[in-house]
Amino acid sequence: MLKNDLFLKALKGEKVSRPPVWMMRQAGRYLPEYQVIRKKYDFFTRCQTPELAAEITVQPIRRFGMDAAILFSDILVIPQAMNIEVQMQPGFGPYLPNPIRTPKDLETVNIPDVEEELDYVMQAIKVTKEKLAQEVPLIGFAGSPWTVFCYVIQGQGSKTFNLAKKCCFSQPQLAHQLLQKITDTTIAYLKAKIKAGVDAVQIFDSWGGMLSPTDYQEFSWSYIQQIIDALKDLAPVIVFAKGGWYALEKMTNSGALALGVDWMISPQKARQLTQNKITLQGNFDPTRLYSSPKKIKSMVKKMIDEFGKDQYIVNLGHGILPDIPLENVTAFIEAVQQYKSE
Repeated sequence: MLKNDLFLKALKGEKVSRPPVWMMRQAGRYLPEYQVIRKKYDFFTRCQTPELAAEITVQPIRRFGMDAAILFSDILVIPQAMNIEVQMQPGFGPYLPNPIRTPKDLETVNIPDVEEELDYVMQAIKVTKEKLAQEVPLIGFAGSPWTVFCYVIQGQGSKTFNLAKKCCFSQPQLAHQLLQKITDTTIAYLKAKIKAGVDAVQIFDSWGGMLSPTDYQEFSWSYIQQIIDALKDLAPVIVFAKGGWYALEKMTNSGALALGVDWMISPQKARQLTQNKITLQGNFDPTRLYSSPKKIKSMVKKMIDEFGKDQYIVNLGHGILPDIPLENVTAFIEAVQQYKSE
């Protein structure tokens, strides 16, 4: 039995004394204890070694007491399992030396046996659950098919993902075949994570906002909907589409239990678009964590007041940045833990 089930209660829309809080990318680079591990092991070794991934996952819970842990991993373990090489280059980020850009390239892409190829993730979940000792729920995650597709086609990060969009518009058949392969793999992967013990799953559509509303429906949302349909009866599903506020109305009736929102939309507008029907998560601008602790606390209080304490999970509007002072993270978390509505 979970000692702290605030996060799961909020996901289900139940009344709570205060909203739960966790932060995207909370397990990682801004923590000094993570940096100790980072100096000893390269990125994918950290992901692929269950004991390391579990230790990194629980570090922020030990230090700050968030209401949920999120498994330390990466969205690009999916293409790795699909026979696409992915490197993580220091100071550069993800690099895929053999991007998929032709029908011949696509022939080399497998739909893997995820329980075999990604067994290290399932083992990390089991070790993490032991370390958490029923303190808080554990979130598993995957990138949306579109977001993974962006890296697989582009071969690296990008401000525009022009090659990914070019593929969609000049070779739509190839694009849809690859997106479906990623979707099928993602469904199997998240099902395996749920079976291994995660309490909820989040789909990160980090590059959803690169697409127009019409193109978003065709190349991103239709595939996310397949994932929700496959998982919604197995575990709570959260969808976070950065820059995808225009799709909130459609997302509301998708079967997801919660929707993440970034800082480009006000709490009032997000509630209006979702007709107060669904739990929302977000939307503190990560760079606002450079503000003073006092300012952060007042802004968090205002944010909760505007979203409302129920059907709400406090989070950032994207991942925490690596150089945020620890006392500012403490202020963010404490503002939620000490929240009282007037």
